[in-house]
Formats: sequence, C-alpha cells, structure tokens
Amino acid sequence: MILLRKAKEQDLPVIQKIAAITWEPTYVPIIGRKQVDYMLDKMYSRAALLGQLMKGDVFLIASMNGMDVAFASYSVEEKEDHVYKLHKLYVLPEKHGEGLGKLLIQEVINKVREAGGKNLQLNVNRDNDAKEFYERMGFSIKKTVDIDIGNGFYMNDYIMEMPISSL
Repeated sequence: MILLRKAKEQDLPVIQKIAAITWEPTYVPIIGRKQVDYMLDKMYSRAALLGQLMKGDVFLIASMNGMDVAFASYSVEEKEDHVYKLHKLYVLPEKHGEGLGKLLIQEVINKVREAGGKNLQLNVNRDNDAKEFYERMGFSIKKTVDIDIGNGFYMNDYIMEMPISSL
C-alpha cells in the first residue's frame, strides 16, 4: 500500500536522503559529479529545504510498506495567471515502474486544480529520460532554457507545461 503525506520540517532528512540516492544514477552521467554535488548542496541543504517550505513549497512524501520511497514538491509560480510549478519529483531507483511518480503527479494535479490552478509547469534536463515520462503524463515542451546556477554551472532544461483546466 502507498501512503502520501505532506512533509513537515522533521521530514527534511528523508527528502535529502531520497534526493542523494536518486541524483547519483540520474544526473552524474548527464552533468557530472561536481555539478551534482554543487546542486545537491545548493538545493537540498537543510537551510535550502527549510527556506522552500517557509516560502510555501508543498512537499509530498510517498511511503510504501512503511518505507519512504519518493517525494514531490510544488508551489504557485505565477499567481495572477494561476500557474503552478512542479519543482521536484524523485522516486528511489529500485521503485521505478511501480506507479509512484504517476501517483505523485496525479496528487499534485488534484491539489493544483483544487487551488484554482490552470497550468502546471516543470523543468527537466534535456538529456533526462524523465522527459518521456512527463510527456506520457500530458506535459509538452513550452521552451528550452539554459539557467546559470552559479559556480560556472548551467541547467540545460526544457520547460514543460500541462493545462490543468482541461483535465
């Protein structure tokens, strides 16, 4: 059985652990060890995660048979236009293919719809296989971006979007 819960401050170590485990096989082959270490520190330090919670990012954690195995986070991106953003979606590698990512996205879609959201956006690295998963879920590429994240590193992403109102 899969259970979803809204993360609280005490869940930050769980989020950090899942991120560290999933980023290794996902991103080291694409962007290299140095950039992965930099980004994990920048985006997943306790202070960074606490800041995300405090500014309103919602984190959902999926547990399977009592073990935390995946998480997602989202927030309002453009309030006036009712655009939300899926910031993070990570499933432990050994749990891929078990429907956790789909379940988390569906829950985010439901929450965004309940809040009056019209579109859900996300960024995905252009070389990340997850792009195909997002397309199967109903996202399409809106634009291509190169984001300077400091220290000489860039995120080479697609911004993908899904209309919520038509679902």
